[in-house]
Amino acid sequence: MIQAIGASQGIAIGKSFVLPHWEWELPDQKIELADLAKEFDRLYEGIRRSKTEINQMKTELDEVVGSEEASIFDAHLAILEDPVFMNEIQGIIQRQYKVAEVAVKEAIDHFVTMFDLLDDEYMKERALDIKDVGNRLLKHLLGAPDISLPEDTQPFVLVVRELSPSQLVHLKPELVLGIVTMIGSPTSHAAIMARAFGIPMVMSVEGKLEQTISTGDLLIIDGGTGLLQIEPTSEMVARYTDLRKRQIAEKDQLLTLAKVPSVTPDGVPLTLAANISSLKELDAALSNGAEGVGLFRTEFLYMDRSHFPSEDEQFDVYRAVVQKLNGEMLIIRTLDIGGDKQLDYYELPEEENPFLGFRAIRFSLERKDLFKTQLRAILRASQFGDVQIMYPLITSVDEVREANEVLEEAKRELLAEGVPHNTLIKAGIMIEVPAAVAIADLLAEEVAFFSIGTNDLIQFTLAVDRMNEQINHLYEPYHPAILRMIRTVTKAAKAQGIPVSICGEIAGDVNALPIWLGLGIEELSLSAQAILPIKESMLRTKASDSRRLLEDVFRCKSASEVREITSQFRAELALAPGSVQPHM
Repeated sequence: MIQAIGASQGIAIGKSFVLPHWEWELPDQKIELADLAKEFDRLYEGIRRSKTEINQMKTELDEVVGSEEASIFDAHLAILEDPVFMNEIQGIIQRQYKVAEVAVKEAIDHFVTMFDLLDDEYMKERALDIKDVGNRLLKHLLGAPDISLPEDTQPFVLVVRELSPSQLVHLKPELVLGIVTMIGSPTSHAAIMARAFGIPMVMSVEGKLEQTISTGDLLIIDGGTGLLQIEPTSEMVARYTDLRKRQIAEKDQLLTLAKVPSVTPDGVPLTLAANISSLKELDAALSNGAEGVGLFRTEFLYMDRSHFPSEDEQFDVYRAVVQKLNGEMLIIRTLDIGGDKQLDYYELPEEENPFLGFRAIRFSLERKDLFKTQLRAILRASQFGDVQIMYPLITSVDEVREANEVLEEAKRELLAEGVPHNTLIKAGIMIEVPAAVAIADLLAEEVAFFSIGTNDLIQFTLAVDRMNEQINHLYEPYHPAILRMIRTVTKAAKAQGIPVSICGEIAGDVNALPIWLGLGIEELSLSAQAILPIKESMLRTKASDSRRLLEDVFRCKSASEVREITSQFRAELALAPGSVQPHM
């Protein structure tokens, strides 16, 4: 059994289909000066066909998984329109008299090699996009067919060195039971699409295999834990088949709780809101019983496209979300770009430590024109429901005041234009850095609410990059320092009378639930998949018992001690007699 990286949850059991690692080997063909115009015509025709094909795939994908995931192909279209990439190809044709396909192949190799050398996961993923687009263009120049499967192909577990979005679409996702890649990142476009399709996926198995996987090998993959088993025993197949059935049954059972109020047995409510980045994610969250949206990640409106979204484009999306919520809360986080989230069409400065650099609210306050455009779109959408604004990566009172000045300016403009909006819209902040924790009492006087962004808070407090395999074991949500910081922020919020929520992966950890109930947290902001497991546990957990447990938690000197007592608390709940009794 191989421990890889889980990229998309679920269990898949089936025969493998190994996709060949397709590398074009082209002879170095030359042309005569008189043939230059003809070669450019071939190139432009190949580009035209590639764009037509990409747009067709985008339309088909939009109907299946939604516009947000389909917009991945906007990045591919942008590459075909990128002057740097195109100038490289044209230059090789014009200066070296090479045929179009050789020029395209050399340009692909040049950019892929350059990006692969960078110690930047985002740029490595963009290298795969360039390779994907380039291979499509080569296919049209060479007249080569798409990789296709026989008509009688049975569902399979796809095995590939690295997977592009185009390959996944062309291979008919309905036939793919699961995916194994040798290399890749859970934030890659292929991983995003696998999650959208609900296909289990494990990644980064290169260097861990003792044997080569061949087409027809029986595989088991667990996309939740990242486990891969090649040629499992019949006993193991039976065990994972049973586990898969139980996961499906448990999911079906949890769905019965979607409409049950999220209130503890002793009558304490806890709002379970969703983290989303698209309308499709909102649909999944609402079907799981989400009580509004605690975090709408707007950066995904800006990524995988060729230009900044206009005010009207943003307004249309925000309005659609708030109308679908039908009166429930919608908290829109302003643009959180930078760090690991880059834009293809806007070059952010190269930085030694991008996570500590020009990103989030810092970018917005530097580019107030873009910031105001977003705020105007949010304000316009606020007339349709309970819309609130949240600023990311705040470190000072000055940043809050400067952001609010831009907000007030946007309000004045809309008022002068006669555009309806909520003039009393609430603005809050994410608490993500130790500086914000230290001045939480001062910040509480300036804002309408806090949302504790635990993912970044843990990284910054413990000085741990969780993507760094050498030290990611030090990324510890239950570290006493983290829990004490959360307690400090909660006390500051309560003293000022403003609500506070927990956001981040630990918000969806059922073992942490009694900590939130003990602290008196009013809201958790969760992924759609985490809402029902948390609710199921909440319906069995008394707030009074949680407050008593909290005394023990804050006496702990290590994360392992905290984990032990919270796990024991949950185990005792599971053994308690009686079933879940919803508070009515």
